[in-house]
Amino acid sequence: MTKFYSVIDWSRPWLASILPAANKILVQEDWRAGLNLAAREQGLQNHRDLPLQFILQEELPEGVAYESHISAEAKVPTRENLHDFFNALVWLSFPQIKRQLNALQAAQIASLGIGKSRGPARDAATIFDENAALLVLEKSEAGRSILEALRAHQWQEVFVRQRAQFAEVAQVWSFGHALMEKLVQPYKAITAHAWVVWVEADFFHQDQAQQARQLDAQVSEQLRTHVLSTADYTPLPVLGIPGWWEGQDADFYADVSVFRPKRIVA
Repeated sequence: MTKFYSVIDWSRPWLASILPAANKILVQEDWRAGLNLAAREQGLQNHRDLPLQFILQEELPEGVAYESHISAEAKVPTRENLHDFFNALVWLSFPQIKRQLNALQAAQIASLGIGKSRGPARDAATIFDENAALLVLEKSEAGRSILEALRAHQWQEVFVRQRAQFAEVAQVWSFGHALMEKLVQPYKAITAHAWVVWVEADFFHQDQAQQARQLDAQVSEQLRTHVLSTADYTPLPVLGIPGWWEGQDADFYADVSVFRPKRIVA
């Protein structure tokens, strides 16, 4: 029987951040049981230190908000679709970030309730959860130069002229599960909300497992101590990241429908 996730091309660079977790699940006959086995082996917990479980969507009590249920019960409703599958793999890959995001979102729901508007803090947390990419930059002049060019939408500068430097002092780690879902059928306009993470030069010489642990701890601490705002993010057209797509020449980045110039605010 063909699994619903058989359409995923795991060789794509934007899935490298969750590939180690995925490899544990893909060999299991029952993917949801595999998720729970991995969660137990890793000792995953929610922000109340309750053991995390992945449950059927139908087990979410009527009238209870999704994030509130995870916060109160440590049970993550998980449908048989790519969106929720990627979400579960992110939990396995970045458990500290996910538990901190859940704590933030549940606190906002408890304070403001569920309405048509989420409020700015919950909006920012939802954007992170769904569509963030971790933009890891060396804490150096070269790293700052890349960030300045990205924030100024100087795409040719950062992706063409500074291309070799980008590879030396920058990495991008996919985080948002909706972002990953969109990238199953990639198109040029897909844009992530980049969250900046500053690291020392030795970060780039660590293996992936060490890097992932550091990012998980460092970003979760950022989220714990920083009041999230939608202004925290930098737009990042992900197929423009060096090595993430074919044909990345100057003409590729000259497409202003994707690589848009910075809007000037009067």
